[in-house]
Amino acid sequence: MSRNIDELKLQANTIRKDILRMIYNIQSGHLGGSFSMVEMLTALYFDEMHYDPKDPSLKDRDRFVLSKGHTAPALYATLANAGFFPKEKLMSSFRRIDSMLQGHPDMKKTPGVEMTSGSLGIGLSAANGMALGNRHQGIGARVYCMIGDGEINEGQIWEAAATASHYHLDNLVAFTDVNGLQNDAETKKVKDMLDIGAKWKAFGFHTIEIDGHDFNQIFAALDEARAKKGVPTAIISHTVKGKGVSFMENVVAFHGKTPTKEEYENGMQELENAI
Repeated sequence: MSRNIDELKLQANTIRKDILRMIYNIQSGHLGGSFSMVEMLTALYFDEMHYDPKDPSLKDRDRFVLSKGHTAPALYATLANAGFFPKEKLMSSFRRIDSMLQGHPDMKKTPGVEMTSGSLGIGLSAANGMALGNRHQGIGARVYCMIGDGEINEGQIWEAAATASHYHLDNLVAFTDVNGLQNDAETKKVKDMLDIGAKWKAFGFHTIEIDGHDFNQIFAALDEARAKKGVPTAIISHTVKGKGVSFMENVVAFHGKTPTKEEYENGMQELENAI
């Protein structure tokens, strides 16, 4: 594990620029929630996880499940930068009919995608199955699942949480991206889930709360999760929707708003100036 934080920050910035280019290029896509989870994806794919982009079906690979599938731009940009497919595909294929990069992840079309997602609430159930399957096969790999804070309105998330706890899936980590906004408004106004950490803890998870943009905190949480035996871990990651571009940060419209030409150019300039 390199844990070179400066290099990881540069990689995160590259991923954000790729996300912005993709969405502006096709004039469609979910930007805010893609930006909010970039550091977590960067930590996982460029330091933490074991995988081989030349062999996406490697038996003992670690797996990442994107439960909040509408933030596929972040996953695609990460996979491309990690070498799963050429980066040119980000511009030529994203959200195009019959392409390899659909609006939501499709495991039959995209190398590195572990689960077809889109309908919110289903990812943790699938991640449970992967973690349980690894245990039955004697595979020591780990499974990571990214869940949105709006998504936890879905009851299936909590059914899956109970299942993970029941089977003591200590090879499973559930990230909750708590950026405070969802499609229509603040998450607290749509449905207030109150103390999210306490909920995960009540369902039997080892619970850790972090700044989801701080690499040191992300890695400390991942280390703690790996050391914790007998229970799954929930990492509640407090983030900023639209992180990285000042006028997009904490703006609910940028959940799914396509940037104008001026917004795109100003956003790219901010990201360029950040490095």
